[in-house]
Amino acid sequence: MRRFCAPDLLWRGFHPFNEVLGAAQVANDFWQPLNHSLKRLQRRQDIFFAGKNSLTEDAGVWVVSMGHLMGLFDAPWLGIRPTGKLAFLRYCEFNKVSGGKISETAMFFDIPHLMAQAGQNPFPPQTAAHLVQPGPITNDGILTKDAPPEEGERTLASINAMISDLGRWDSGLSLTDELARTWNEDMIWWGPEGIGATYTIERYAHQHAGPFRAAFRERSKTRHICRLAEGHYGGFFGWPNFTAIPTGGFMGMPATGVKGEFRVIDIYRRAGDKLAENWIFIDLLHFWKQQGVDILSRTTGIETP
Repeated sequence: MRRFCAPDLLWRGFHPFNEVLGAAQVANDFWQPLNHSLKRLQRRQDIFFAGKNSLTEDAGVWVVSMGHLMGLFDAPWLGIRPTGKLAFLRYCEFNKVSGGKISETAMFFDIPHLMAQAGQNPFPPQTAAHLVQPGPITNDGILTKDAPPEEGERTLASINAMISDLGRWDSGLSLTDELARTWNEDMIWWGPEGIGATYTIERYAHQHAGPFRAAFRERSKTRHICRLAEGHYGGFFGWPNFTAIPTGGFMGMPATGVKGEFRVIDIYRRAGDKLAENWIFIDLLHFWKQQGVDILSRTTGIETP
């Protein structure tokens, strides 16, 4: 961490880590405990790209890595019981490189997905599928050479068009027709544990997009910190991306009437002029804690002796 990161690194991670200041503190709070629990840790990377943040004029370059951290789950982590078996922690990170050092990081990781692997299911049955998620079907997600700039511009345009449609839930179109404007018919939405993964526009509308829209009101506008694309890949993150008030039914939970934050990373693969695959990281532990339920401590407290 000292070699590659600025001493005053700003690191954003999912609950219970949240914002951590300083490279040494990140090593102490996150990486050392994780390495102790997931022995012989490997980074199994599926997507790797870089570029300028399209939302600012900042001179820094953002480098994106996505995949799984894999190891032998031999010691408890965050109270999650070890299995002594192979385990995968889904992750995606955005690293801002300026002055030859990493100065800012968004490191998002699917803790509930790891909990489910350990048999400590934190949520009610989900609408879509629980999977250890693969990388892109095209097997070309690791960009070790600069991609043609025009391809990244096309990807960014597709992402921006999709975001624009997200902000207009009253377009007058059916949900499937609206989605078809920016998504390929055989799209795959690789969602987080608690929601799951879903395939085709029709099933995505039925298994996530429709239930999500029905379960919230007063969704704020999208607020991203970074949005970039290179080649056929792109993505963004926010802190939070947006806020909304649950009206009931989301993930099988009742309404609270309390505005909640959604911290999200989305990674996309474009095919043609539409989006084909989407890997999503949502800090559901943080969201539900704002609603008065500490999912992590409740689940581990019940099921860990």
